[in-house]
Amino acid sequence: MDIRIVAATEEHGTALISLWEEAELLRPWNDARADISRAITGPSSDLLLGMVNGQLVASVMVGHDGHRGWLYYLAVAQSARRRGFGRAMVQAGTSWLEQRGVPKVQLMVRDGNEQARDFYRALGFERQRVEVLGMVLPQTLDTLP
Repeated sequence: MDIRIVAATEEHGTALISLWEEAELLRPWNDARADISRAITGPSSDLLLGMVNGQLVASVMVGHDGHRGWLYYLAVAQSARRRGFGRAMVQAGTSWLEQRGVPKVQLMVRDGNEQARDFYRALGFERQRVEVLGMVLPQTLDTLP
C-alpha cells in the first residue's frame, strides 16, 4: 500500500487532531489548532500528511530557522503502523528541509517514550549533547518574573 504525501490545509484540522490524540501527542497547554495554522501559514514551516486511499494515516510538521530544521507531530495511526509510513513521513520532512538548503534536522522525544526514541535511532538519529530549555511566553513582557 503506497502512501501519498500532501500539504495540510485548515480543513484537515479535525482529522489531524484526532490522529494526534490517538498517538498521544497532545498536551493540554498546547493549542493544536493554532499549531496547525502557524505551520501551514508560516514562511519556514509546513505540515505534511500521509494519505492512503484518501484517508489520513500519518503526519509530520516541519520547520527551520535557516540552519536547523525540526520535525514535530510525527504520528501514524495505530491501524497503519509497522508499514513504513513513519519512515516515509520522516523522509518527507527531511526532503522538505533539504530542498530549502537546511543542513541539519533535529527533533525532541519526551522522557519515557522509548518506543519513539528507538524508532528515530533506527533511522540514524543520534542523541545530541545539548540540553533543551524552554519557557511558555507570556502575552506581554510586563508579566515576566
